[in-house]
Amino acid sequence: MQETTNARVEGDSLFPIVLSIVAAAATGVLWAYANPIQLVPGVIQWRIFAFLPPLVGILLGWKSGFICGYLGTIVWSLLAGTFIPAHSLIVDGIMVGLTGLLPGLMFDPAKTTFDRIALVKIAAVCLIVGLVMVVAVSASLAFLGIFPFWWAVFYLGLSDIVPMIIGTPLFVIPALKILKNAHPTGFSRF
Repeated sequence: MQETTNARVEGDSLFPIVLSIVAAAATGVLWAYANPIQLVPGVIQWRIFAFLPPLVGILLGWKSGFICGYLGTIVWSLLAGTFIPAHSLIVDGIMVGLTGLLPGLMFDPAKTTFDRIALVKIAAVCLIVGLVMVVAVSASLAFLGIFPFWWAVFYLGLSDIVPMIIGTPLFVIPALKILKNAHPTGFSRF
């Protein structure tokens, strides 16, 4: 009996880690291949799945959110052919990882009632962390001579911030219901 309980506890603690890695891979693939709206053709697409790192962070924990954003960025940049080691591994990866980390720190499903006020707060946090991410990534791209700073701020802001502030609050409640149905005894966040 003790072995079964230990195996279940270990499996429950591995669940958010494994799911965050799967979400990171899915995020990277979706960012590379499922963005039909071209803001700057061939360069910047409307990243309609930009809400995935903050959503994963809220549902599975801040570490999971960071993993989803960071690894999702690496997978995306490799698949899209835009991988630049200094930019992708340091600035872009870390800043997109923070879009999953900060909402995950601020909103814990065990302690948060997801009413309208909480959903507005989630959108506000996504806006703020999105602005910080876009400014840092735009500065990196300008420093590397890839895009002018304000041009990058405008298009990356449209690409990432808009889907984050709409998608994260929109999907947090249905996604939480799915997770609770999949794990009725509960699961640990990572």
